[in-house]
Amino acid sequence: MRMRVLLPWKPRIIGRLRGALLTVCVLGLTACSAVRLGYDQGPTLAWWWLDRQLDFSSAQKPRVQAALDDWFAWHRATQLPAYADELAQLQRLKTERLAPAQVCTLFAGWQQRLRTAATQALPAAAEIVRTLTPAQLEHLERHQAEVLDDAARQFLKPGSTEAERRQALIDRETERFESLYGTLQDAQRRRLAEALVASPFDAERWLAERRARSADLLRALRQWQAERADAATVQAGLQRLADELLASPRPAYREQQRRVTEANCAIVAELHNSATPAQRQRAAERLKRWEEDARALAAAPRGRVPQ
Repeated sequence: MRMRVLLPWKPRIIGRLRGALLTVCVLGLTACSAVRLGYDQGPTLAWWWLDRQLDFSSAQKPRVQAALDDWFAWHRATQLPAYADELAQLQRLKTERLAPAQVCTLFAGWQQRLRTAATQALPAAAEIVRTLTPAQLEHLERHQAEVLDDAARQFLKPGSTEAERRQALIDRETERFESLYGTLQDAQRRRLAEALVASPFDAERWLAERRARSADLLRALRQWQAERADAATVQAGLQRLADELLASPRPAYREQQRRVTEANCAIVAELHNSATPAQRQRAAERLKRWEEDARALAAAPRGRVPQ
């Protein structure tokens, strides 16, 4: 079970494809039962994720946990109903053809929802950031290095051939599409593989950008700490860093992001348009289950997992 909490800090190769038609399945959970159980346990899961990175003190723990409780209460009450409405709209696409521009518009809408969710977290996050110690920033730096090393092993696969890395990419993205549409036909698999090979995505550039973003974050945290920055300064800085996840401050990579996004939108549109009636029906049913999950979670009081 996986869950992305607060900010999308871990972009994936074709994560943007799923941002359009796979949506984000209520913050990144996939199975129906896992959505309901995982979301209800969201504050706890988020706490574990954050504590692993920052190693909070006993004095910080209550503030962080209260902030997470408040954020999830806000999200449940104000965001899940809108997610459900959008998932209902997406189900209607089973009878339509899609243009790449439509897919990019859908993706941009989900990006904005994530930005809204991140912005809601920033006031509390800024206050917590101001309490971090030099030792905690060193802990974060070590953790970030481990995460980046794991990403390098996963996507660059040291010691493997270019053909092996390409096949791993194709297998990974085929599995993601099949999680929505079901088993792809041979012709669809071939076309998806061709499109992925032709994509402007460059794993080495992507990883270099991730390393740069990690360095940006650590540099900002240390600067705020050294200057004893006030909450407003830290909050504005966190907003900037969050926005830069969606649009890199480095022009060359920002252009790369644009090209990759356009290619991904074209891949999604082509696959959707080639889907059989049975595949489209399966996708609609999956989206319907996610919609029902979102509505049930929005209606359920915290601490009760709807069945």
